[in-house]
Amino acid sequence: MAESELNIRQVEDGIIELQLGRAPANALTSEFLLSFAEMITSLGQDETVKAIILSSPFKVFSAGLDLKEAQNFDLAQQQAVVHGLNVGFLALYACPKPVVACVGGAAIAGGLFFVLASDRRVALSKSNLGLAEVQAGVDFPIGPLEIIKATLDPDTQRRLMLTGQPIGPIAARNAGFIDIIAEDHEDLWAYSLSEARKLAELPSQAYAAIKAQLRSDTIRKIETAIAENEPETGWFNSQSKEAMQNIIQQG
Repeated sequence: MAESELNIRQVEDGIIELQLGRAPANALTSEFLLSFAEMITSLGQDETVKAIILSSPFKVFSAGLDLKEAQNFDLAQQQAVVHGLNVGFLALYACPKPVVACVGGAAIAGGLFFVLASDRRVALSKSNLGLAEVQAGVDFPIGPLEIIKATLDPDTQRRLMLTGQPIGPIAARNAGFIDIIAEDHEDLWAYSLSEARKLAELPSQAYAAIKAQLRSDTIRKIETAIAENEPETGWFNSQSKEAMQNIIQQG
């Protein structure tokens, strides 16, 4: 994986920006997700890091899988990307440091988990947010599924997961998974940095301990599933390829 796909910048003392830089839309691959897991885990263990801002320079924050590639995945590739989704988003969800998602564009399907697994979420007013897996003909790997159960209320789960239709940031704020809406990119960054500063000022040991208290049950479920229950079969079913092709044609 090219180093430019994940970039770290020190914003100010103790505050780090981790930029997702896999052009053009931060499409998810097993390699990208595992590298992300390694990097976010390293930042979580770094005593000099007080808060992390998760950002993207692109119009799309993350579009999930590249369906043009995914439609041709063989069994090993399907298993690899499921493992990457489980490990990558577990690492973010379990990170002991405060993480602020600075969402400057659409976060769809797997891309939404960068948002859901973060602690504070700031979104541009033009962003779309959704879980399009049903439209792509696939279900949810255990890691993302448990994060959904822990972060979204049942009605929002129903609305997003069973339709695949995205919603805007106002509806997402009403549903509780966006905290702040910014009208332009300047405000998006300013709000994100302000939130990171507030969290960075909190006692770090207490923050990490309380975050672990809140998330330990979900983390344990995902860790157990990774160790014991990741499927030996493929992720896709008999309808997945056709469903992905339909989305590609519509796009």
